[in-house]
Amino acid sequence: MKKSTVCRILVTLGCLLVWNSFQIHAQENANSSLEGRWDMTIHMNGQEYPSWLEVDHSGFHTLVGELVSISGSARPISVIHFQEGKLNFSIPPQWESGTGDLYYEGKLSADSLTGTGHYSDGKDFKWTAHRAPQLKRKNEPRWGQPISLFNGKNLDGWHATGANQWVVEEGILRSPHSGANLVTDRTFTDFKLHIEFRYPAESNSGVYLRGRYEAQVEDSYGKEPAVGLIGAIYGFIAPTEMAAKKAGEWQSYDITLTGRMVTVALNGVTVICNREIPGITGGAIDSKEEDPGPLLIQGDHGPVDYRNVLITPAL
Repeated sequence: MKKSTVCRILVTLGCLLVWNSFQIHAQENANSSLEGRWDMTIHMNGQEYPSWLEVDHSGFHTLVGELVSISGSARPISVIHFQEGKLNFSIPPQWESGTGDLYYEGKLSADSLTGTGHYSDGKDFKWTAHRAPQLKRKNEPRWGQPISLFNGKNLDGWHATGANQWVVEEGILRSPHSGANLVTDRTFTDFKLHIEFRYPAESNSGVYLRGRYEAQVEDSYGKEPAVGLIGAIYGFIAPTEMAAKKAGEWQSYDITLTGRMVTVALNGVTVICNREIPGITGGAIDSKEEDPGPLLIQGDHGPVDYRNVLITPAL
């Protein structure tokens, strides 16, 4: 083979390598504009429902992610297709009615996403999203005085999200059966929370921090730690150990929330230590993570009792 021919082949191969490298970097740059966390709102049947999306890369070309839909836990997205500013993905149903996949498509414009999709039951919806805030504190918090959110006498300072089934009996805040959630009138940003609860066998509740991040309350005695059981930030962070008591016994949470960082003690045992909460959990009041939020107690999953609800806000 002539020397000139060899040179031409080498030059061609070099050009191809440069072009491939350019293409890879161009795709990586395009992908990076979508990567990150997004606070979503689903618009369906005249209602707004909070949702959440995280997009990350896997290898050179593939985008993957996690989605929190209207209900349920964070679930993986195996592939997010993204080209020329347009995206689409689908996931199988979890707790939704219907058997079809949830399908999303949309487009990126600056730091906003807009799109359409259809639910597992075939209903169409629209959705919007904006980049989720980092919620990083600039300094260590100074703590104020503890505030009792439940006076032991009535529901002053609280409101139900629907037809109210909550009652106060002998100093106990009681939901005798499934019904509405209960929400504080006041809102908070960073805080320390002490709350005590009791449930019958196989019941389920939850304490939503800022109304958006659920500390799970569920009959879990004797089970292995998991993201869906007591001590967890539902769907995101599993407790390091199972510190639950038996059903029918009083139990307690001591929770510190600063920005996205959370520490959880269940029955005096630290089961989550300064971990980041990625986004809202299913059943959140909204997806406006940049705003202060209330304390929400879940009352739509079974009977449950609460008492001694104390919050110490950061100044």
